[in-house]
Amino acid sequence: MNVTTASAQVKTKSAGLSFSGARANSQKSHAPRSVRSVELRGPAGRLEALVNEGASNAPFAALVCHPHPLGGGNLHNKVVYHAMKAINDPAWGLGLPVLRFNFRGTGLSEGAHDGLAETGDVLAALDWLENAFSLPVIAVGFSFGAATMLRACCAESPRPNVPALAALGLPLEAEGRAYDYSFLQNAILPKLFLSGDQDRFAPAAQLKQIAASAAEPKQLVLIASADHFFTGQLEPMQRALSDWLKEQL
Repeated sequence: MNVTTASAQVKTKSAGLSFSGARANSQKSHAPRSVRSVELRGPAGRLEALVNEGASNAPFAALVCHPHPLGGGNLHNKVVYHAMKAINDPAWGLGLPVLRFNFRGTGLSEGAHDGLAETGDVLAALDWLENAFSLPVIAVGFSFGAATMLRACCAESPRPNVPALAALGLPLEAEGRAYDYSFLQNAILPKLFLSGDQDRFAPAAQLKQIAASAAEPKQLVLIASADHFFTGQLEPMQRALSDWLKEQL
């Protein structure tokens, strides 16, 4: 497993897929792409969501999941927004359509926060994206969203149409909640673990152990001097995410 920092070139293993269409599109206009509101049907009811439209020839779509609702997390969270921009904005070389949604009980989404059942919300979002775009879907999450996305895609219901996973600020313990990632030992999808080396919810030494125990292929990138929220380091986070996606996919 390679461990890199934001200042180093991100090394990844190829999965044999191509972003050539998206790269070509990135040479075109960087005009803002349209954003539209959509409603998803989740296990607990309606889920509020936004779609940032991508290039017409985008080879993939993407999902970005937000941090813990009880800590104020929602689809407008700054890390979620900047991750979306790294995937959606052609200036970063991808230009993919991206869905962000509010977990149950958050914003205008129906239902009540559960903590575990939100994996069903992730699966509903993946279903919506697959039906809307008929494309493979890259799954991304930040903090609680990363933990929930990984469980949804690896532990509970493996998704053949999900070619890669990116976990930003993956928490190991937060506010008395401990997270178990033993299921990653059998998760053979390409995985990116992207965190700040000063993340108080995921000490670097412990995160290295989690990443080391996960099945290949995988990559751990630590952003130097970044905290859990990548404060002052959002651009290095975006660069690491977009670089990994372009090389890995």
